[in-house]
Amino acid sequence: MNQPSTYVGLDVHKKDIVVALLLPHESEPTIWTIRNEPRAIRRLAKRLRREAQGEILCVYEAGPCGYVLQRQLRAEGIPTEIVAPSLIPVKPGERIKTDRRDAMKLAMAARAGTLTYIHPPTEAEEAVRDLCRCREDAVKDLTSARHRLSKMLLRRGFVYRKGSNWTGKHRQWLRSLRFEDRVTKAVFDDYLTSVEWLEERVRSLGAQLEEIAAADPYREPVGWLRCFRGIDTVTAMTIVAELHDFRRFEDPRKLMAYLGLVPSEHSSGERQRRGAITKAGNSHVRRVLVEASWHYRHRPAVGATLRKRREGQPAEIIAIADKAQRRLYRRFHRLVLANGKPTQKAVVAVARELAGFIWAALHQYPAQRQQAA
Repeated sequence: MNQPSTYVGLDVHKKDIVVALLLPHESEPTIWTIRNEPRAIRRLAKRLRREAQGEILCVYEAGPCGYVLQRQLRAEGIPTEIVAPSLIPVKPGERIKTDRRDAMKLAMAARAGTLTYIHPPTEAEEAVRDLCRCREDAVKDLTSARHRLSKMLLRRGFVYRKGSNWTGKHRQWLRSLRFEDRVTKAVFDDYLTSVEWLEERVRSLGAQLEEIAAADPYREPVGWLRCFRGIDTVTAMTIVAELHDFRRFEDPRKLMAYLGLVPSEHSSGERQRRGAITKAGNSHVRRVLVEASWHYRHRPAVGATLRKRREGQPAEIIAIADKAQRRLYRRFHRLVLANGKPTQKAVVAVARELAGFIWAALHQYPAQRQQAA
């Protein structure tokens, strides 16, 4: 596409869209409001083609309305980009915010070239991503349901003391409980039924993820990620589905920053001050990487399960995974033992470096394969 001449800012809501049309050589945009429905969007596309001068570029903020508007406008032949809301420039003195002002600011910022555009997934990629998030939500619901049941029993003096909760023996103990009060028994039965239903829901969603992971285009990258310690199918699918295109990260530091795993910083003059990680970007991948990083506190080893996951995978990927084991183990123990860092901080630092190894596996090696082909 040539350099756009006409810029259109869209402030998108569930019911309405505020449109700001900024023509070439105009200092103020023309603003109007349309309904957020397919017929109105088709009429908008026709009006833009009729009134715009030169190339057109529409922009709007990423939000709860998703990527539907971008797909609708692109289907009508209108180039459309989605903006990262947290990276939109904001003037410190501005204290007025309205939909019209937001649309106008987007159009003018697009003309100035100060916006950062995101890389949206395709409809198929978005569907798989939603499945991963659906399972994640089900796991959270299951944890809450288990807590509600255990705390209800604790209030009535029932405590399991023969091992860990939610094992086979613990479930036998739960089924052996008897309550004299009919209402208390009804509450217990409802809580237990909820736990069992959510467990089945998590199993069903996990089985669907396993099925998708075994087919193209996820089979190869998921197989590579499963070569890493602490990463199995669900974690690998979460990483691949959430990031969906690793080529947009030119180097591992950009991936680390996107995942919010880099330290925040507020330095001025001779004073340098670094704080906690930024927690910007994708929280889902950041969470699974931190969970996987706990495995690297153990001495490097390849057990039977990991060896089975590596069967048939490229030697280059396995070499990267082995290098990650050795380096991240040393990194964790150096931070904890030599530097006295808290365990949680050390694990986050390991997660940051693990992101770099994942970048190497899913970015560098495919590029080498393409060059060889």
